[in-house]
Amino acid sequence: MAELNATRLDALLSEAVVGPEAHRLPGVVASVTRASGTIYTGAAGRRTVDQPMTADTVLALYSASKPLTATAVLQCVEDGLLDLDAPAAEYFPLLGEVGVLDGFADDGGPRIRPVRTPITTRMLLLHTAGFAYPFFSDDYRRLVRDGHYPDIATAAEASLMTPLLFEPGSSWNYGSNIDWAGRIVEAVRGTSLNEVLAERVFTPIGMDSSGFFLTASMSERRATVHLRLPDGGLKATRMVMPQSPEVQMGGQGLYSTVPDYVRFLQMWLRDGAADGGRVLSAETVNWATRNGLTNNQHVHPMRSVDPVIARDFEFFPGQPASWAYSFLVNDEQGATGRSAGSLGWAGLANLYFWIDRSADIAGMWATQVLPLADPTAWNNYQRFETAVYAP
Repeated sequence: MAELNATRLDALLSEAVVGPEAHRLPGVVASVTRASGTIYTGAAGRRTVDQPMTADTVLALYSASKPLTATAVLQCVEDGLLDLDAPAAEYFPLLGEVGVLDGFADDGGPRIRPVRTPITTRMLLLHTAGFAYPFFSDDYRRLVRDGHYPDIATAAEASLMTPLLFEPGSSWNYGSNIDWAGRIVEAVRGTSLNEVLAERVFTPIGMDSSGFFLTASMSERRATVHLRLPDGGLKATRMVMPQSPEVQMGGQGLYSTVPDYVRFLQMWLRDGAADGGRVLSAETVNWATRNGLTNNQHVHPMRSVDPVIARDFEFFPGQPASWAYSFLVNDEQGATGRSAGSLGWAGLANLYFWIDRSADIAGMWATQVLPLADPTAWNNYQRFETAVYAP
């Protein structure tokens, strides 16, 4: 990979925020790092109607929260507080009350049977416990629509009690697993997930604009979340993650900036080391960045049942992919040039990141637009990552 062409990357960000509304984004910020340090950061467009998008803009991470919470789980394993293969209900008993969905009764209510295999924390990290999301599952959408469970966006404890789609450990399905994993961290650490992350992840890495709760400074820099309308237009929303949540949702509830998050990605390039101290051991990083699925568990494309929130989503169409702790792994080289065996994932409002340990490169490209996999956002992100790897 040649030296980065910063001028070309700047141009790509600028191109993403101009033109007809149906083919542009309100604002975008991106950054690229090596283990030795950040090598590019840029921003274009606007974060609000009257404020420009800047590198320090605060973004709702949504599912990009998951690797941060997973890191806190791995630290608990290192400290001998948590056995990934023990029944997770031993640490957080409420999880033992979750059963498996066995269809719907004549009155429309869910039929739920007890699990035969206890859920483990390893299953939660690998998304093999059986949980789902209402925008990727007809059954979950029905459960929420008919009032049996609150929507996951409420951050209510009851929203996590949704039944499993299959027997724990028997398949792979993307869902609310990491929210449960965060509850386990709180149980074994004896304090809130926000406090655990602040002390053990954010501080050593130097993530000073990250957390579940918006400080005054973070609020002033927060980007507006926009919604892509059916005609292609953009509508500003007032969406803010719950600031007095019943549950600090480790799978979706964090705010951060791209420079903060890229320092987190850099930690993985550095085998767990950060400027402010070691976050994970090199041994943990070595196994946690590999596929953890078994032969009967396969990552599959996610099909949307709610196109307002998400479109059909597949990172590497036509290519095999697996899952690590807790990242997607591309088993073959990606079309952008990303090396086989790299790590990555996304956040609902079209935030995308990757960690290519083989090529010593990681990066994040982020906006605040729904639905997930919005074609304009996706295509501009793919152009950016391709340009990073261009000779």
